[in-house]
Amino acid sequence: MAQPLMPHATASWLVDNTSLSFQQIAEFCGLHILEVQAIADDMAATKLTGRDPLRAHELTQDEIDKGQADPNYRLQILKGPEQQRRTKGPRYTPVSKRQDKPDGIAWIIRNHPEVSDGQISLLIGTTRTTIAAIRDRSHWNIANITPKDPVTLGLTSQRELDATIAKAAKAAGMEAPVDTRLEGDREALLEQLRNERDNVQTGAPETVLSDVDALFGKRS
Repeated sequence: MAQPLMPHATASWLVDNTSLSFQQIAEFCGLHILEVQAIADDMAATKLTGRDPLRAHELTQDEIDKGQADPNYRLQILKGPEQQRRTKGPRYTPVSKRQDKPDGIAWIIRNHPEVSDGQISLLIGTTRTTIAAIRDRSHWNIANITPKDPVTLGLTSQRELDATIAKAAKAAGMEAPVDTRLEGDREALLEQLRNERDNVQTGAPETVLSDVDALFGKRS
């Protein structure tokens, strides 16, 4: 089954914005249910920024509603619309949005330096000269350029941006841009949660007796 591009960030969004069960979220995102529990309890080492699967065209609101109505329902990820074939050359951008291009370019350069000038040119619809000027900070208006998400600015779609980043990462020999912020402590976290669960299930009586002995003295 296909999974979201950034499963941990998507799980964080679903926990915060829906009433789906941890099991449903875990199955949709391809995670262990204890990982979802850790995200919900803010036990992750790094606070995750949620990624909206609706905006990323990975889920529909109808699909979320079905899952919220039936806890046994398995969410189905969207395959996504067929990518439109584009002719060579820069993308056309409405006049009202052209002043936002430098901000969008700066955001990509700062957050995804592996994306080439040519890829940015096709994605945003600008010249390589402009991109190079922003990259080396020689642009005439560099003091007023503020990096902003090009999707938020309406310069491209989330799916196209994700696809460009993934392609650039692959070409650069990097791993696909998935959320790996929990990978380092994943096994330790799962083991800790398992131990806590086992203690609650099997060790609770002994724990209570130990607490009583500590307070009132060990019984003879």
